[in-house]
Amino acid sequence: METNELLKRVRQIEIKTRGLSSNIFAGQYHSAFKGRGMAFSEVREYQYGDDVRDIDWNVTARFHKPYVKVFEEERELTVMLLVDVSGSLDFGTVKQMKRDMVTEIAATLAFSAIQNNDKIGVIFFSDQIEKFIPPKKGRKHILYIIRELLDFQPQSRKTNMKVAIEYLTNVIKKRCTAFILSDFIVQNDFRNALTIANRKHDVAAIQVYDHRIEELPDVGLMKVRDAETGHVQYIDTSSKALRKVHHEWWMNKQASLHETFTKSNVDAVSIRTDEDYVRSLLNLFAKRS
Repeated sequence: METNELLKRVRQIEIKTRGLSSNIFAGQYHSAFKGRGMAFSEVREYQYGDDVRDIDWNVTARFHKPYVKVFEEERELTVMLLVDVSGSLDFGTVKQMKRDMVTEIAATLAFSAIQNNDKIGVIFFSDQIEKFIPPKKGRKHILYIIRELLDFQPQSRKTNMKVAIEYLTNVIKKRCTAFILSDFIVQNDFRNALTIANRKHDVAAIQVYDHRIEELPDVGLMKVRDAETGHVQYIDTSSKALRKVHHEWWMNKQASLHETFTKSNVDAVSIRTDEDYVRSLLNLFAKRS
């Protein structure tokens, strides 16, 4: 992408997504993803009903009366975006490509994070870790992230979800809130990795897909190419039986994915490229409030 065109796209994304995050998501994001950790605040005299486990024995010994530690919820979060940059995201038949919607959603979450005074970082992944942007604060950092979301060129076009999730678990030491943004079409077994990651961190999944993966159109002979492997074949979409088999394949895949999220205790939402992602994100936030 040419520099001027890229800067223009960055500005367009910033205007749209910053407006969404400030006007629509501000309160919902804060309540859904508020800090889960507890930080020491002060000590005060013991009161009836206080948990004896909170007694500060050093202060108690000094003043010869019981004192307890008071803790506050840590409000500052680290937010990590795990963004799928594999070849299958370069597809869209109605309003926009899957990659474009993923970019907008990621940018919206990023602006929501900094308005909540959180740090934001990104892991770009295919079947390998393509790029790691360490979490930081500030508008300049977010504009850099948006620029990368728009213009990043991966080395591989394949997908391996397990690699990305294990990288999150190993690299981010402090508990964070993590969003996985992908079409989740290539489902190598990542349930165990996701379960482990969600015990350490707070993970949510956002699936972006095109309606043509759900229902094949009846348009006769069609040439299809696998965006990740490059494999090309012709299929006869006028065959009702073929369209039925394809739809069943998709429904089974979605059922398996839903089971993975449920067993891993991960909140998830599926968004079609011709749908309004704002409503879907609000539904995701509402699940967690």
